[in-house]
Amino acid sequence: MKVTRARFGSLLEWILAACCIVAVLAIGSIAVREFRTVSALTPVIAHEAPSLPDPPAAVPSRAVSVPVLLLPNGVEVRVGDASAQLASRLGREAEVAPPSVDRMPTGNRVTRFYEQSGMRFVVVLERFAGDGEIRVAAIYLQ
Repeated sequence: MKVTRARFGSLLEWILAACCIVAVLAIGSIAVREFRTVSALTPVIAHEAPSLPDPPAAVPSRAVSVPVLLLPNGVEVRVGDASAQLASRLGREAEVAPPSVDRMPTGNRVTRFYEQSGMRFVVVLERFAGDGEIRVAAIYLQ
């Protein structure tokens, strides 16, 4: 009887040890998974960026479009500025080439080339649908 009881007690100890090892491995696996996964604090909505309109043919191929241009002398040019504001800020003496005009369904698109304080840039002017005034549609750095 003692031999059977010893074998049965030994078998229970081994089963209990195996259950403890499986439990430790399961808890460790859950902990490692929690550390390796990233949960967003705020939801991220990823969508395709709106496509920019094609630049005029007169714009150099390697020019970079920017929404705001800050010149060294403190002059600031922004997309959406009226053409009268642009002319008063930069003046005609900053133009380095004659303007290029493209015919568009909404009217003429004028591309002007400027150089001021050693910076060369291109400003595209076109009529906006909302107010019909000619405004800065794009700014390109050369």
